[in-house]
Amino acid sequence: MGCFNSKLTKHSPGYEDPVKLAAETSFSVSEVEALYELFKKISSSVIDDGLINKVFDLFDVKRKGVIDFGDFVRSLSVFHPNAPQEDKIDFAFKLYDLQCTGYIEREEVKQMLIALLCESEMKLADEVIETILDKTFQEADGDKDGRIDRDEWQQFVSHNPSLMKIMTLPYLKDITTTFPSFVFNSEVDDIAT
Repeated sequence: MGCFNSKLTKHSPGYEDPVKLAAETSFSVSEVEALYELFKKISSSVIDDGLINKVFDLFDVKRKGVIDFGDFVRSLSVFHPNAPQEDKIDFAFKLYDLQCTGYIEREEVKQMLIALLCESEMKLADEVIETILDKTFQEADGDKDGRIDRDEWQQFVSHNPSLMKIMTLPYLKDITTTFPSFVFNSEVDDIAT
């Protein structure tokens, strides 16, 4: 009769194998495990800040009305410093395309701008917001049709790289040192880096 050492750990529904997730994303296995601890903490404490529904839709990659751990890791991977710039540009475009039309329209940029200002607790006069919108569309809307398509977006962010800075969260590079308490529950040797 043989015996073996096994960790019997109960995981919440939606949990996915950290090795598999590490292979599919820019995270290492230990970073995925740290993200699982973070996911458990924040998944029950979401605050509606005006953008949460759009972010939820983008993170709910399987379109099942729930963000499970795999969705969380795969979506958060776009913000990893090692994620391809093209993925970041595409995600940002989808974030601004609030109506999912394949175009970013002036009202969508205005909604995002106001939500971002609220998030940072900044107030700008309506005239200043309109000036920002005018300048943005003057630069970004190459064919002057009142909306920004994917190609125009790509061109615009290539000329304004500071717009993409928010698409990189440096602490995701090694989340295990950012949140060292999370690594104590590791179940897997970090074989996938």
